[in-house]
Amino acid sequence: MKRTPTILLSLLAACLVRTASAAALPTEITVQLVMTYDVYVAGERIRAIVDVANASADVIDCRKPDAADRLFVEVFRAHDQHRYERINAKPFVAPFALLSGEGQKLETFLADHFRFDENTRYLARAVLVHGGMRFESSLKSFDMVPGLPCGNALQMFSNRDGLQRHFELVHWGRDQVEHIFLKSHDSGTSDRSWRTTDLGPVLRVTPPKVSVMPTGEVLVLHRATQDKFLLSTFWSLPDILEFRGREVMADPEVVGAERVKEFYKETGGIEPVKKAWWKFW
Repeated sequence: MKRTPTILLSLLAACLVRTASAAALPTEITVQLVMTYDVYVAGERIRAIVDVANASADVIDCRKPDAADRLFVEVFRAHDQHRYERINAKPFVAPFALLSGEGQKLETFLADHFRFDENTRYLARAVLVHGGMRFESSLKSFDMVPGLPCGNALQMFSNRDGLQRHFELVHWGRDQVEHIFLKSHDSGTSDRSWRTTDLGPVLRVTPPKVSVMPTGEVLVLHRATQDKFLLSTFWSLPDILEFRGREVMADPEVVGAERVKEFYKETGGIEPVKKAWWKFW
C-alpha cells in the first residue's frame, strides 16, 4: 500500500517528460527580423527579412492560410508602444515549410500591411506561432522621415477632370551615401498616395529635375556621379503609376531621344556645373 504513491508519482513524472519532449523548446526555433535600412522615406514599402531556423524535431508548416502555424509581424510606435492594426489579411511572407534542421530567409514589405502615417520612430518584431507557442524576434527600430525637397512637378489629366498628381523629389542619406527619391500623391477627385521610389545615389552639384510629358511619361534626371547622369522613366495614368526603367547617360545634352529633347525643352535643360564638386546647391 505504501508503494502506490511512489508508483503514481513516477508515472506522472514520465508523462511530463514525454509531453515536454514532444513540444519544441523556445531555444530550438529562432526567429529574427532584419531591417534593410534604419531609416525610410515616407511612402517606401519598408523591406525587411524574416530569418527562421528550425532546430527542433517538429515540422513547421505555414503553407496554408488556415494552418495552425503562422508567421506575422507586429509594429509599434516607439515612444508610447502603441500597436498598429493591420490594414489587410494578406500573408506577410510567401508560403513555406521547414523540416527539422532547416532554415529560411523570407522577404516582407511592412508598408503593404500597415499604414505609416507619422514621421516618427517605429518598432517591429516577427512572430512565429507553432504548437500553440509564440516564437518572437527581438524588437527592431526604424525611423520614417519626409526627406528634404529638391524638385517637384504637377500632372493634369485630360481624361479625368479634377485629378491632379503631385510629384516631389526629396533626398536623404542612406548607407553613408545621399540618395534621391520620387514621392507622389493625388489630389482633387482622388486622395491616393503612391509608393515612394528610391532612384539611387545623387551627387548634389546639379539640381535634379522631374518633368511630365504629354504622353503620360514622367522623367527624372539626376547626376549620380561626376560624369554620369541617370534618367528614370515612369508611366503615369489616372489609375496607374509604374516604374518603366532607367538609362545611364554620360552627357544628357547630346542624347537624341525625342522624349529627352522634350524634357529639356520644358525644363530648360541641365545647366553646366558651376560649383566645385564638394559644394551643395
